[in-house]
Amino acid sequence: MKTIDIDDTLSFPRDLVYDTYRDKLAELCRFLPNIESIAEQKREEKGSTVELLNLWKASSHEVPAIARKFVKPEMLQWWDYASWKRDEWQCRWRTELGFLREAISCSGVNTFSEVGGQTRLRLSGTITVDGRKIPGIPNLLAGKVSQAVEAFVVKLITPNLTAINRGLENYLREVSGS
Repeated sequence: MKTIDIDDTLSFPRDLVYDTYRDKLAELCRFLPNIESIAEQKREEKGSTVELLNLWKASSHEVPAIARKFVKPEMLQWWDYASWKRDEWQCRWRTELGFLREAISCSGVNTFSEVGGQTRLRLSGTITVDGRKIPGIPNLLAGKVSQAVEAFVVKLITPNLTAINRGLENYLREVSGS
């Protein structure tokens, strides 16, 4: 298991950042070069809690040309199950990949804090890879493969998760005209 830990500050008030992150993700795509689309699949509101299921699709332009014929569309998408609890200013999430679902699990929590009119966003989570469940990986190498894949994925997604925050700020600047 590898941890994901991002502590970032966004230059907008917590209410606005929280609501935009929860309700306007699809509109942020044009500010996220690695993301083709984000589509809300399901939304259920229960008091101060909103349960969401969003389907994210990565841009196929990120895949090297030589590999594109081997990368299936489902390999570039994932489901984001999120429980937004406004009374706690948190979002608990779980990501399910479009492939190797049995082998890879990723979950965590985003916490939104007010800091002098800005928002401190703390994203903490874990990713676990079970190499024994990846086709073609010998059991003898499963542990090493798991560790290597976990480290690679955390290194790959950390800048992308931070880029979502910058995209959100750019979106809010655009819609506010500032």
